[in-house]
Amino acid sequence: MNKVAIVGGTGYTGVELLRILARHPGVEVSAITSRSEAGRQVSDIYPSLRGEFDLAFTEPNNETLAEADLVFFATPNGVAMKQTRALLESGTKVIDLAADFRLQDIDAWSQWYGMEHACPDLVAEAVYGLPEVNRQAITTARLVANPGCYPTAVQIGLLPVIEQGLVNIQQIIADCKSGVSGAGRGAAVGSLFCEAGDSFKAYGVAGHRHLPEIKERLAVAAKAPIGLTFVPHLTPMIRGIHATIYAQLDAAIDLPSLQAIYEERYVNHGFVDVMPLGSHPETRSVRGSNICRLAVHQPQGENTLVILSAIDNLVKGAAGQAVHNMNLMFGLDEHAGLDIMPLSP
Repeated sequence: MNKVAIVGGTGYTGVELLRILARHPGVEVSAITSRSEAGRQVSDIYPSLRGEFDLAFTEPNNETLAEADLVFFATPNGVAMKQTRALLESGTKVIDLAADFRLQDIDAWSQWYGMEHACPDLVAEAVYGLPEVNRQAITTARLVANPGCYPTAVQIGLLPVIEQGLVNIQQIIADCKSGVSGAGRGAAVGSLFCEAGDSFKAYGVAGHRHLPEIKERLAVAAKAPIGLTFVPHLTPMIRGIHATIYAQLDAAIDLPSLQAIYEERYVNHGFVDVMPLGSHPETRSVRGSNICRLAVHQPQGENTLVILSAIDNLVKGAAGQAVHNMNLMFGLDEHAGLDIMPLSP
């Protein structure tokens, strides 16, 4: 049985990891840390896990963490990079759910995240944990950078046409909406019910931290720089991301052919559902699951391609994808612990 530990267990991604791992047949959670809640039982903070874990939160001690085969960091940006080297040297694998290892461009990372990187040499080693792209590399990795939620939805939506050179990569628009849980569990005025309820707004229009991540990874697929306008929005719901992506087709191609390209691209990726022509995926259809649902449209048969991509930001956009990566790193069934049907209603 593989032992895993979670650093930062009181946030939404931490508890989502616990929810998934509670039914995972191949791992045991050996430790879960929280500086603020050390000593308290997990079920005291999250009654939903009552009876599932006989664990108390502990301080994030590297000696204890190193006893695990793998450590998840469900922490704010800048935490994992300070502890990762010691864990790797002890033989413990690491999956970071924050952004410490996502960007290969260290200068860009420092600019967007406002701090100096503590271990830039390890960034080059880190494998970007999008299984739909890097499945094989993840299987041999000891350090995986779990993608961001918006980047996951946008990349999965665009990869088939970018990889085949079918769209103008300088004129892409990603119009994305997220539930309030994407802002985390910390108290903030903008996340209050009275502030976010019955309202809808764009934010980060001048620049969002996920923008350089999306551009860098799509540039790898395109083998050229990407021109992307990315506008995130906050919606009055708890979970979910919906990305409406617009791209100009460079080739004369009809919608059935585009549909076939998407179906072929993801035929061996069980967590991507390419829906039938004419479909409109909804966030409620993926809630609580590790599924990304896609649909492609070509309005009026003209040269604008519209891609619809829906995920649960806490699962496919965070904890579920991290468990998928863990399964690959341990040589387990990719779907282990992740055959979770979406919640409805």
